[in-house]
Order: sequence, then structure tokens, then C-alpha cells
Amino acid sequence: MFTGIVEDTGTVASVESTDDGRRLRIETAELSGFEHGQSISVSGVCLTVEEYGENWFSAFTAAETLEKTYLGELDAGDVVNLERALPADGRLDGHIVQGHVDTVTEVVAVEQVGEDWTFTFALPDGYERYVAEKGSVALDGISLTVADVDDDAGTFDVAVIPTTYELTTLSEKSAGSPVHVEVDVVAKYVERLDSY
Repeated sequence: MFTGIVEDTGTVASVESTDDGRRLRIETAELSGFEHGQSISVSGVCLTVEEYGENWFSAFTAAETLEKTYLGELDAGDVVNLERALPADGRLDGHIVQGHVDTVTEVVAVEQVGEDWTFTFALPDGYERYVAEKGSVALDGISLTVADVDDDAGTFDVAVIPTTYELTTLSEKSAGSPVHVEVDVVAKYVERLDSY
């Protein structure tokens, strides 16, 4: 489990493609102490550390992961958000994030408002009911609060503070950029319970 509080951004150092998927080697300036088998969120996708060194790790992305995410489009030099799994005694500063990406959407617009930014995203088909004003959503692994939903336009907005903008890959996003979406798992369970 993750919190959606990005610890660092990492750079894809190399990509190895095989018949079964892709292996990513990611370098990071801030994170270390990796372990074999450890879970790590890579732009919102829960991956497993295979090999590692002082400030790098490699992880394999299977075909199913590549079908549901944009990790298949990453190349050497691309930047990703990184978060290690939440320890049992850790702080839950964001919201419950599983690292199980539901779908990919895209940035519709980015507007700077004073020191903050408003990001507008396309409401992903089939997931509209899970995106609620003042609700939580994980975008590229970042825990964010939905500021507004425009059902007629098929979009939703999030307000991004300077710290989040500077410390995550959002600063590199523009209209048309792909973004991983994980809707709030609590909303899914509420819907499931309501069906009985």
C-alpha cells in the first residue's frame, strides 16, 4: 500500500524489451536501501524491485501492466514519480493508494493561478462515477483532491500547490500528456456493498 506522497522522481536509465514485457532500470538521487522483492510505486504503478544498487533499481513490467498503463511508452531519460510502500507504523499523509492503476487519461489543460496550478484532466470512460468533488484520486501516483467535476465537458480539475508541482512529474505535463489514474478504492467498495 502507498499514500500518494511522492518521495522522489527517478530517471529511466535503460529499457530492455522482451517477448513477455519490459524491464526498467531507474536511477534516483534521494532513495536508497532497496531490497529484492520490495514494492515500489513508479508513477502510480506498483512494481517489484528485482535488482538494485545504491541509488538505482530495476523492475519488470509484464504484458498486462503494459496494456493498462503507459509504461510501455517510457524511454531512457524519461522521469517518473517514486514512492516506497508504506511501513505498518508509517504516516498516512495522502490517501490509501494501492498502485493498481485503473486506466490512463490525459491532461486537457494546465493553467497557473498565482503560485498554484489548475490541471484539467479528461474524465476516463467508465470511471466517471468514482471522481467526485473533494474526493481523492491518484494521478501518476500522486494523491490529489478533486477540485471540480464538469460532467458536461467530461473533465475534472485538481489544484496543485507549488511543492507538488516542483517535486513530481506534473511540472513536465502539458495538454495531451498521458496520466495514470487510480480512483479511490473506498468508493469501489462502497459501490460494491451498495449492490447487495
